Amino acid sequence: MSGGASGVRVRLEPWEDSASCLELLRGVNSPEMTSHLGGPESEEQILVRHRRYAELTRPGAGRMYRIVLLPEEETVGSIGYWEREWWGESVYETGWAVLPPFQGRGIAAAAAREVALAAAAQRNHRYLHAYPSVAHPASNGVCRKAGFTLVGECEVEYPLGTLMRCNDWRLELRSPS
Repeated sequence: MSGGASGVRVRLEPWEDSASCLELLRGVNSPEMTSHLGGPESEEQILVRHRRYAELTRPGAGRMYRIVLLPEEETVGSIGYWEREWWGESVYETGWAVLPPFQGRGIAAAAAREVALAAAAQRNHRYLHAYPSVAHPASNGVCRKAGFTLVGECEVEYPLGTLMRCNDWRLELRSPS
């Protein structure tokens, strides 16, 4: 459980192949929530994403979570980490979504600190990266508040076939061996 400078406390619960997790994905699939990510996905794409999230359980490969706000015990978003290659190195990447009524309260930053602890516990990769659009001040603020260091601007392919101008934020999970 994490509480930051804002006093917000969250708990991360593993993503499940459940109706409630699927509804959460549908809830964050609005034009407002996806404007920096290429727009809403089709129902078929949402079902594929849900299945991929639920199946991300192999040790060390990453994990997706529901963000639960405490003490309310209310699901308010999602966050996770997964493996990717970045500049010839294997790293973890993270991404999150917090439902609009809960945004601006420090929830995403608290969840990012929690997901970093989960990724670090795997002891597989040295770094956790986040790649928010350069045009998305709120997500860049989450990275800053969660303790990430801005490496610089880059291009990331997202969605598939589309290059997005991003900031590369990095958090060290462990010292070099």
